[in-house]
Amino acid sequence: MEVEILKNYFTEQTNFFKGISPFEIIKEYGSPLYVYNESILRQRCREMKNFITYPNFSVNYSTKANSNLELLKIVREEGLNADAMSPGEIYVLLAAGFKPEQIFYISNNVSAEEMKYAIEKGIILSADSLSQLELYGKLNPGGKVAVRFNPGVGAGHHEKVVTAGKKTKFGVNMDYISEVKEILKRYDLKLVGINQHIGSLFMEGKPYIEGVKSLLDIAKQFDDLEFVDLGGGFGIPYRKQEGQERLELKEFGSKLDQVLKDWIREYGKDITFKIEPGRYIVAECSVLLGTVHSIKNNYGVTYAGTDIGFNVLARPVMYDSHHDIEVYREGKLLKSTESDKPVYVVGNICESGDILAKDRMLPELKEGDILGIMDAGAYGYSMSSNYNNRLRPAEVLIRENGSISLIRRRDTLEDLMRNFDVDSGA
Repeated sequence: MEVEILKNYFTEQTNFFKGISPFEIIKEYGSPLYVYNESILRQRCREMKNFITYPNFSVNYSTKANSNLELLKIVREEGLNADAMSPGEIYVLLAAGFKPEQIFYISNNVSAEEMKYAIEKGIILSADSLSQLELYGKLNPGGKVAVRFNPGVGAGHHEKVVTAGKKTKFGVNMDYISEVKEILKRYDLKLVGINQHIGSLFMEGKPYIEGVKSLLDIAKQFDDLEFVDLGGGFGIPYRKQEGQERLELKEFGSKLDQVLKDWIREYGKDITFKIEPGRYIVAECSVLLGTVHSIKNNYGVTYAGTDIGFNVLARPVMYDSHHDIEVYREGKLLKSTESDKPVYVVGNICESGDILAKDRMLPELKEGDILGIMDAGAYGYSMSSNYNNRLRPAEVLIRENGSISLIRRRDTLEDLMRNFDVDSGA
């Protein structure tokens, strides 16, 4: 007799699909497919909005996590502002209805042309180095600017996403504060804000608060700031099926609140504090659906071949990241039992590294099964590509009322040709 293994099944607990079978959704919109849940997205926005009680508080959504136009509109409706990392992200944010004053351009090694684009749009830019601050001063003397500092404290789930500390390309070393002041004076620039980002996917608040304290020590050395951007990297539990706990926001927020209020009393001026929760807003609102097309055994290893290559979801091959997997068959969620078997879940890209999961214990898979890759909303579609000339998937949104909207169409073969000048023989 098979005994069910107790696991947390996210789609069941959250009523993610609102009674609609994943098979029905795939039949209508194709496979693979990014499916988003509006209710979860709005809930995460509200959790961040209520994170601390300090009144001059701004939550900036990190557009790089997911820049779908419809999702950006929902984020804006929930009262969040936004960070941009490129002119393209600025362009899409403006199209989604964000005003220039709601956008913060956190630049990194950008050209004069990119800086001019932000200047012309009336968007505050953060300079990431002394040379970039100098370039900004030449382009916009007398203008307003922010500077990104590296406080020497980093955190993250992988070395590739640690964005502060002594081994990262980001930010101005705090030893160069006097040089920053010299450049500001030389070009009559007004420093309106400073910012940092310690890394991505921390699951407890202590390293974040330590980074904040270091940044606030830097902020003391500048008079008349309008804001301090504390950065982000708020993590989500990618291993829900193993019982991983959520980032505890209440105590974390209370401790951060106290640090900020104490600092304000010393600084003597109420300023705005910004945070960049990043993936926390959007990761859990998406399940990536894909289809099992082949099952085979090679030298004692079972491979389940799917249409979810790393052109569709790059995180596992880039960061060795974990995503929980659910299995759907005949319209039902299959739950784990003692008869689960280890399997390599792989994609359809011509690369040996095209692996979604290694030795994952799953119900014995069959061709035609639908897989649900959990927590795919952040750095999923936004990092997708046409590698192997594969077509990027569609994106659909399950509305709060249970209806489904297509919010980005699937690529077509013709899209692969759209940037070629075919007439010239290119």
